[in-house]
Formats: sequence, structure tokens, C-alpha cells
Amino acid sequence: MQDGTELRFEVVGLVEDDEGNAYAVCYNETADEFVVTDQFGELLEDEALAQEILDDFFVLAEESSPPEEPA
Repeated sequence: MQDGTELRFEVVGLVEDDEGNAYAVCYNETADEFVVTDQFGELLEDEALAQEILDDFFVLAEESSPPEEPA
């Protein structure tokens, strides 16, 4: 971070786009923050692309989660 603080992120998902580019979705539980990296582990500079990848990741995660049990 800009103040010298380091945050460790855990890879929680891998996403590939239509052109075959791979991205890692990473999460830091303490900061409750997601980031997206390219296939080399570099943070994406394009915030719009990162948000699009996160949105796709959340949709896929929701679709693959088991249905909630009725109360």
C-alpha cells in the first residue's frame, strides 16, 4: 500500500476470458477486499476490467453454490 503496509491476499478463484487471458481473484479477509491480478500476479491497472472480472466471478460463484435449504 502507499503507506508501506502490506496486505496478504489468498487466491479464491481463477477466471479466463474469451481470448484465453487468465486472471486470479484474490481476497484479504482482514481488509474485506478483493483484487484481480493477471496471469503473472500483477495487479490490473484497468479498474473497469478488474470490476468486470469480479462481477463475472461473483455470478459464477453464486451459480455454483448449493441452494439454500428452506426454513
